[in-house]
Amino acid sequence: MCNTTEENNSVDYKWYTYPQMRNALISGGIIGITLVLAKIGILPEFISIIMYVVAAGIGGFYWMREGLEEFIHEKEIGIEILMFAAAIGSGILGLWEEAALLVFIYGAAEGLEGYTFAKTRASIRKLLDLAPKEARVVRHGIETIILATELELNDIFIVRPSQSIPTDGVIIEGESSVNEAPVTGESLPVEKLKGMKVYAATINQEGLLKVKVTAVFANNTLSKMVHMVEEAQEKKGKSQVFIEKFGKRYSPIVLVSGLALMIIPPLFGLSFPFWAERAIVFLVAAAPCALVMSTPVAISAGIGVAGKNGVLIKGGRHLENLGKIKVVAFDKTGTLTLGRPIVTDIVSINGDDKDILKLAANIEQHSEHPLAKAVVAKAKELNIKLRDVTDFKSLTGAGAIATIEGRKIKVGKEELFESIDQELHIKSDKFLKEGKTVIYIGTDKKMLGAIAIRDEIRPNVVQAIKDLHNLGVKVFMLTGDNEITAQAIAKEIGIHEVKAGLKPEDKLTIINELKKKYLGVAMVGDGINDTPALAAAHVGIAMGAVGTDAAIEAADVALMGDDITKIAYAIELGQKSRSISQQNIVFSLLQLAVLIPSALIGIMTITIAVVVHETGELLAIANGLRVAKTK
Repeated sequence: MCNTTEENNSVDYKWYTYPQMRNALISGGIIGITLVLAKIGILPEFISIIMYVVAAGIGGFYWMREGLEEFIHEKEIGIEILMFAAAIGSGILGLWEEAALLVFIYGAAEGLEGYTFAKTRASIRKLLDLAPKEARVVRHGIETIILATELELNDIFIVRPSQSIPTDGVIIEGESSVNEAPVTGESLPVEKLKGMKVYAATINQEGLLKVKVTAVFANNTLSKMVHMVEEAQEKKGKSQVFIEKFGKRYSPIVLVSGLALMIIPPLFGLSFPFWAERAIVFLVAAAPCALVMSTPVAISAGIGVAGKNGVLIKGGRHLENLGKIKVVAFDKTGTLTLGRPIVTDIVSINGDDKDILKLAANIEQHSEHPLAKAVVAKAKELNIKLRDVTDFKSLTGAGAIATIEGRKIKVGKEELFESIDQELHIKSDKFLKEGKTVIYIGTDKKMLGAIAIRDEIRPNVVQAIKDLHNLGVKVFMLTGDNEITAQAIAKEIGIHEVKAGLKPEDKLTIINELKKKYLGVAMVGDGINDTPALAAAHVGIAMGAVGTDAAIEAADVALMGDDITKIAYAIELGQKSRSISQQNIVFSLLQLAVLIPSALIGIMTITIAVVVHETGELLAIANGLRVAKTK
């Protein structure tokens, strides 16, 4: 910012009560009254001068103090010093009205900018207001209402329908659907059962829940998310760092040049008042306020609005890099898919598919294998009652066998069976080509049927890939799965570039190869086993980071929920932020290119120079705020 004053964590008051803006308005009122009274001739000149000085003191209190403190303590000449010097110089030349107007206009612009920036920076904290201030806690068997901030680990609290959840916890009793939009940005409610986690500020829909506290208020998911966004807004992008370094060198040069312009021409007999005024106008015209403001508002607005939509961008540099992305590489399991196998097809030789599922589920209920759990879950979904089996035996790497109603039944790979039914084999081949895993059910000698299982594809994946293609982004799938499964899923969701059978180190190698070919490469993974590739990419994106510190730490960007379409949104946000920052930089440099010569050749007064200068700065701010309107 051109002028970074103290900012409250919450800016809930009106713009005209913001300290800088308030002082500027008081200053403007005094100047206006003085001008009117002086014009009608009822105010002596010395009183007018005193009132102008008072107006300048009030209007410039904040930014003059900041500039002097920076000069004294940090030995740096900032833009405030340039404006302060211009105001002092105007007064010395007897241009008291111009000096007061300079302070008022600059102060008003800085006040409005300060308020806008503070409002942008603080808007994310309003998410904390979504969490209830009180919680109904059960202690020693008695229900009491306490402040949410007083909840302790392992406390039990009650959440009724339509109430917000005060802090993170795990459900110990009850079931309901919960609206997690405040944290993840996803609008559809999520079904919650006993043993599942719930998060602060999410909204219970219809059931009564008893929840055990797993994080106190100051350390819950929402508080950590808000804190991370605030930290991210402090982290500057490369463009901003460069501009600030440029400003620190440029401002002293402008001040020295202004002094030289005031002193050198009169040494050769030229008019001191004329060149002194030119020097003052030059100081105003050459101050790089709009340039310094060209990137921080766009970055702060972008990071803030992303946070409110469940996308944590960990700094300005990462937002800039998102705007350069040309390739996105996805891990498959847990990223493009849910990492949760489901039964997709059941085939029975005698036509009784439900009987095949029942036989398989009776055996698989004793196994902890993910495929077994998928079979049992499907049986429960169809309300199939399971019964105990005898002689259960796990066949490592092949399947399992047990006795059901006097018959020995096998569940597992094709090799377990002496004969293979040809029709069943044809259907199984079709399933395998679709990327599914097939388990067979039968007796020692005869197959009875087969069940096809596949990892469930995430909702909206097809739309997410389409959105990326529409942005001109190339999409890769990197997976440890076999080639057939990988190609089948890639074909279904619209990915054309597939690398299968990869180990974590192979993914890292591929990311490094892609970086040599493309200027912007993003890697999307679960933030744990994909950590090397996430760290190596220009931007690492972690999926579904709610409650997962490891995922947030591993990546530059974390999607708090599972909505994969947010990746295209984040990239578009980065593109817009980068584009607007570049527009502001070009505009600011053009403004300086016009103002500086105009000041030197004398076609601009102090007042006009200040108005044009501050108007340009406000335009840069307004343009930067457009980032927040990205859908």
